[in-house]
Amino acid sequence: MEFLFEILKAILFGIVEGVTEWLPVSSTGHMILLDEFVHLNVSEAFYEMFQVVIQLGAILAVVLLFFHKLNPFSPKKNETQKKDTWQLWFKVIVAVLPAAVIGVLLDDWMDAHLYNYVVVAITLIVYGVAFILMEKRNQGREMKITDVYAIDYRTAIFIGCFQCLSLIPGTSRSGATILGAIVLGVSRPAGAEFSFFLAIPVMLGASALKVLKFLLEGVSATGQELAVLLVGCVVSFIVSLLVIKALMEYVRKHSFASFGIYRIALGALVLGYFLLK
Repeated sequence: MEFLFEILKAILFGIVEGVTEWLPVSSTGHMILLDEFVHLNVSEAFYEMFQVVIQLGAILAVVLLFFHKLNPFSPKKNETQKKDTWQLWFKVIVAVLPAAVIGVLLDDWMDAHLYNYVVVAITLIVYGVAFILMEKRNQGREMKITDVYAIDYRTAIFIGCFQCLSLIPGTSRSGATILGAIVLGVSRPAGAEFSFFLAIPVMLGASALKVLKFLLEGVSATGQELAVLLVGCVVSFIVSLLVIKALMEYVRKHSFASFGIYRIALGALVLGYFLLK
């Protein structure tokens, strides 16, 4: 009975991860809140690893949905299209470098000093306001880049610099990169796609780093803990498929202002909950 209860909780965590990883609302903020009310019966070390590795399911959803666009070997593409695909991958790698370097150097420090409700609440609110102001500023503005293949190396590097902001919990990786893309004149659909592609090496690298640290610390996982991780990944994969499709449809017709309002409300809720706790 206890095992079944843990699996049900893993399903809930997978749903929250699959929804919030791609929407610009901060998966970390939602995970912190969820952990307050639904606590997994796992070791502290395992849970720290679980929060990151559960993202693997979400990443597989991106790979599946955009496999043709990301595949430079597709027989359905001509030589020019294959070259453009390789160029897109090179731009993604260039954009990943700033966050990768800072993330590796400061991973332990950030875990110790930034993973708390105050930081999460503040960043939720600050970037919520930023989304609203940015969308207001861009009303009627014609974006220079409307296709993900048209993003040049300079723009890719700057988007990568914006991604560094997401190392602060509560910022939202997708939120930081999409907001950065919009600032740089990239349309919402193209910015969202590039953000999804950036997530592949970033989240794979973060997961590998967490697993490596977990193993080097000599911590072992129980069968139940591994089952919880597997279920969480599978659920986050399925939910991510639905959320990514829905988000791409949404950004073609709507602004991100509503997400800004949601972030401000959630930030206030997080702050109020923990202050009154």
